[in-house]
Amino acid sequence: MSKKKKWASTLRRALTGAACIVACAIAAPVPVSAAPNADEAAPAEQQQRPRNIIFVLVDDLRYDGMGFLQPGVLKTPNIDRMAKEGSYFPNAVVTSSLCSPSRATILTGQTARNHGIVDNNDSSETGLTYFPSYLQQAGYNTAFFGKWHMGSETDGPRPGFDKWVSFKGQGNYWPAKTEGAHSSPNFNVDGKAVPQQGYITDELTDYAMNWLTKERDPSKPFFLYLSHKGVHSDPLPPPRHAHQYDKARFSLPDSAADTPENNEGKPVWVRNQRNSWHGIDFFYNADVPMTEYLKYYYGTLSAIDDSLGRIMDYLRKNKLEQDTLVVFTSDNGYMIGEHGLIDKRNAYQASVRVPLVVWEPGTIPAGTVNEGRIRNLDFAPTFLDVAGAAQPKQFEGKSAWELWEGKKAANDWKPGDFIYEYYWEYNFPMTPGTFAIERDGIKYIQYYGVWDTDELYDLNMDPDEIHNLVDDPAWAAKKQELRVALFQQLADRNGRHVIPYGARLSIGAVRRDVDGQHAADFPADWYVKPNPIDRLDPILPDSPAKLKAKAAGKPLVYTPPLKEELSRQVEGAGKR
Repeated sequence: MSKKKKWASTLRRALTGAACIVACAIAAPVPVSAAPNADEAAPAEQQQRPRNIIFVLVDDLRYDGMGFLQPGVLKTPNIDRMAKEGSYFPNAVVTSSLCSPSRATILTGQTARNHGIVDNNDSSETGLTYFPSYLQQAGYNTAFFGKWHMGSETDGPRPGFDKWVSFKGQGNYWPAKTEGAHSSPNFNVDGKAVPQQGYITDELTDYAMNWLTKERDPSKPFFLYLSHKGVHSDPLPPPRHAHQYDKARFSLPDSAADTPENNEGKPVWVRNQRNSWHGIDFFYNADVPMTEYLKYYYGTLSAIDDSLGRIMDYLRKNKLEQDTLVVFTSDNGYMIGEHGLIDKRNAYQASVRVPLVVWEPGTIPAGTVNEGRIRNLDFAPTFLDVAGAAQPKQFEGKSAWELWEGKKAANDWKPGDFIYEYYWEYNFPMTPGTFAIERDGIKYIQYYGVWDTDELYDLNMDPDEIHNLVDDPAWAAKKQELRVALFQQLADRNGRHVIPYGARLSIGAVRRDVDGQHAADFPADWYVKPNPIDRLDPILPDSPAKLKAKAAGKPLVYTPPLKEELSRQVEGAGKR
C-alpha cells in the first residue's frame, strides 16, 4: 500500500471513529464590471429550495493545519467537528499559490493567465466580474467581511456585495496607530471609514454575526464571505490563546535538513533559497526557529476556530444548518521547511495543497474523506450550481456539487490535468516563474527565465517529492508528454502564451545571512571540458533517438571542436 493510500485510510478512521478533539476566525469603488450580462451564461435549472452559503477563507493555512490531522498537537475543536459532521477533501489545491492571484481565481472562476492578477502588487480589476454578482441576480443577499488584498490597493466596496467590511492591504491584527500607504487604523464599512476597535479576527466575526442576525434580508438566501487575515505573517494570537502552545514540540519535515540526500536533484534556486527571506535558515530575515514560530501561527488559528464555532452555533440555534452550505479553506498552502523552503509560491505539494472541509448536515456526507481533487478554480462554478444560477461562459472551473453531495464517486470525478502557474514577483525574487502539470499522480515542473533544471515526481510513490526523475531514461517519454501538455494548456483564452509582469519598484528581498550558506553549485554533470562531441544535443528537443544515442554513449548530432569547424568552414569558403 502506498504512503498516500495508507494515510487516507488512517484519516478516514480518525473522522468516522472516535470523537474529534474537543480542547480546542477609504476609498471609492473600483471600476470593474458591476453586473454580469444576461447573455454571459448558459441557463441552469433552478433548485427547489435556495441554499445559504458561507465561505470561510483563511490566509496561509497549511493543508494539514487542523486538529484532526495532527491529533494531540493541534487544538481546533470547531474545525474538527465540522469535518466529523461533513466531508474533508485532502486533495484540494490552488492553481497559483499566492494571495492575490488565488483570491482572484476564487472570485472570477478564471486562471491567473486570464484574470490578469498575477502578483500581490497593485493591479487593475477592470473588466472582471466576481461570482457574487451572479448570486445577486439569483436573488441572494451577499456580504464580504475581511481581507480583500486582490487587484487594486483600494479597500473600497466591490460590485457583487450588498454588505462590505474590509481594510487596506494585509490589515493589522491590532489597530494601527497611524494611516499609511498600505495600512490604516480604520476598516472600510460600506464605503465609510470606521475605526478598528480590537483583535481583527474577533471584530470581523462580530461584523459578520451582526449582519446575520440584524442586517440581512431574512426573505432571501444569503452568501457570506468571511476572509480572515490570520494566519498570515507575522501571526499574533489574541491574549486568550497567546500561551496555548508554549509547551508544544513542533517538528519540521524530513526534507528540511540540509543533506546531500535532500539536495540531490533539486534545482539550484531551491538550494539558494534556503538562506533567504523564504528559506528555512533565514526566513523573514529573522532568527526565530520555525518550531517556535508555529506556536504563534497555530495560536492565531485558534481564534479563527473560535470564529467558526460562533457561526456554526448560530446556524444550529436558528435551525439553518440543513439549509446552509459552509466551506472552510485557505487561499494557498504554507511550507515550514520542505526542501529548505518556507511560505508558498512554488509548485511543491506543501505550497499548492490547501485544507478543505465542506459541511451541510443532511446533504454533505458526514465523516467522509473524499479524495476527489478540487481546485480554487472550481469554487465559483460550484457556488452558482448550488444556487441554481447560470454558469457564465468565462468560467474555467468545474462545479463539484455532485461530488460534494456524494452523488458522484471520487473515482468517477474526472477533474483533468492540474495546471499550475506562478509569475515571478520582483518583491521576492528568489522564486522563479513556475509552471507545472500533474497527470495521474505524475508531476512535472519547469521554470521560466532561470538557468536551472526542471523536475519530475511520481507522487504515487514519492508524495514528499524527494526523488527527481527528470533525467531518468525510464521517464523520458512521460516527461516529454507532460511538457507538451503543459504548454498547450497554459494558453490563455485567446490561444496566446504570454508572460505578464508588473513594474519593478525596488530590488526586493535579496538579503542573505552573512554567516549562512553561500550560493549553491550547478549539477556535476553540467560541468564538461571544452568541445564535447554532443555540444548541440542538450539544445535539441528530447526524443527516443536522442535517448538511445545517450545510452550508447554517442551524440545524436556529432559536433567537431569549434576551432576545427571554423577553420574548415573558412578554408572551404576560400576554395569555392
